[in-house]
Amino acid sequence: MPSVAAGMLLVGLLVALGVASSRISARIGVPVLVLFMAVGMAAGSEGLGGVAFDDYGFANAAGTVALALILFDGGLRTSMGSVRAAWQPALSLSTIGVALTAGLTGVAAAAVLDVPLLYGLLLGGIVGSTDAAAVFSVLRSSGLKLPDRLGATLEVESGSNDPMALFLTVGLTAIAAGTGGTAGSLVLLFVLQFGVGGLVGVGVGRVASWTVERAGLDAPGLYPVLAVAFGLVAFGGAAVLGGSGFLAVYLAGIVLGNGPLVFRRGTLLVLDAAAWLAQIALFVLLGLLSFPSRLLAVAPEGLLIAVVLVFVARPLAVAASVMPFGFGGRDVAFLSWGGLKGAVPITLATFPLIAGVEGAELLFDVVFFVVIISALVQGWSLPAVARRLGIGRPADPSPPVRVELHALQQLDGDVVDYTVTPTARVAGQELRDLALPEGAAVTLVVRDGDVVVPRGRTELRLGDHVFVATRTSLLPLVDHLFYPPAEVPPLTPGLEVEFSETVTLGQVHRFLDLPAPSRPGATLLDALDRDRRDDLFSLARGSEPDLVRLTVAPAPRPDDQPNALAGDGLEVEPAGNGSSSRTE
Repeated sequence: MPSVAAGMLLVGLLVALGVASSRISARIGVPVLVLFMAVGMAAGSEGLGGVAFDDYGFANAAGTVALALILFDGGLRTSMGSVRAAWQPALSLSTIGVALTAGLTGVAAAAVLDVPLLYGLLLGGIVGSTDAAAVFSVLRSSGLKLPDRLGATLEVESGSNDPMALFLTVGLTAIAAGTGGTAGSLVLLFVLQFGVGGLVGVGVGRVASWTVERAGLDAPGLYPVLAVAFGLVAFGGAAVLGGSGFLAVYLAGIVLGNGPLVFRRGTLLVLDAAAWLAQIALFVLLGLLSFPSRLLAVAPEGLLIAVVLVFVARPLAVAASVMPFGFGGRDVAFLSWGGLKGAVPITLATFPLIAGVEGAELLFDVVFFVVIISALVQGWSLPAVARRLGIGRPADPSPPVRVELHALQQLDGDVVDYTVTPTARVAGQELRDLALPEGAAVTLVVRDGDVVVPRGRTELRLGDHVFVATRTSLLPLVDHLFYPPAEVPPLTPGLEVEFSETVTLGQVHRFLDLPAPSRPGATLLDALDRDRRDDLFSLARGSEPDLVRLTVAPAPRPDDQPNALAGDGLEVEPAGNGSSSRTE
């Protein structure tokens, strides 16, 4: 019993120190994962704590569980839109990019360490992947909002490239240990890692989404537990069948997170806490596993290898992987610098140690040193590099209050908090002029720490936090009011939206981000009575007597002639200054 109590005391102190270090990280700009690791090193056998720990098998097992939780949480927060926008370059980076990075780094490592090429390639395979825990941590704490496709590419790559690194590490470790590694077995391992991992991940994710939606649990706290259970099933099922558990758990999280997730906010909050706890425990544990004296002994060689990895191998691999997908030089530079290393390489470095590969201690120490250099140099400077390259913008400040909907069944809607920025189309507008559709309403405005009860004459000012209750189907249109993208507005043929009959055509066109009509002051009721149509949308009676239903018309064919009639309240004039062209 005393040993258990002492262990609980030690773990509690280390976790508390890890949490406290996150405050220091925010002030001095050092990535939080480095400080977590520093806490472990300070508590280790060569630090102030004097805790002796060299159980590589336990570290490997604990690291695997922690990474599974981190990847599952990251998958839950990855939108399907991000996946669609980034899956091709991300897949290229996850396979070709990792292989090229490993090969180039491995050749350099063999020369620098004066070891056989096989051992150099093994080290290259271990450090070849971008670490999801490091990337998620740095991006979320950087205060930086990246362009959608670029940020999605980096996050999806970091969440999906572990199978390639694991394939290289396991295959080369088997060859180095003399326990296998024929060409046929390596091909089979590759196919199993990606094929089985992908199929199991998607399959379990779909089953999880179906089950969670229909579970009907009475206790809200059981929904996060059920979600985590399916994450463990995805990882374990894929690994047992020979696939990549890391890929499976990430894909399962994506599928579940993009489905009708009951008790969504509560589940995400619990998983966020679990991911933070896993991250703290993982990096503190890896810090305990390190020996600073051994790291100093390999510092010159480790620094040379880190320079080759960061400034040569990763940039060349990124350029070869993503430039065919239309990425420019600045994007390539940012993706190259964003190839952070973290817990995954250190965890993979335990594989040769467990397998008894000769010289595995040297590889482990060099990998550990390279990870520290990557986390310090790249993680610390990533926001500055983005600003230097002119990429992204400062992230919107967190709202001072949050409205939570804790529902034990799927709701067709949500309360969304927006920040009014200079680019928002609502900036400077009064609420009565926004003409929000039926099913969307501003429920609360927070300005300079004060609550403003929304009324028709309430003006939305820069920096306001606006809470909007909206149906799910209207969310893209409402999003477009606050974050207008560079492309055309999100209007799809057949989209139906209902407005009050007193709303004017000018207000509707402003809401939909369309060019101004010829008669902006005409109401929808006036336009409905005229019974006219144009090539943008049609009008009909709504579900209530005082509502008018607007239906977006199909895009006209190139040989179609516009059928707008002169004097029609729906007639559209050519776009003028500051106007957006209509959807074609």
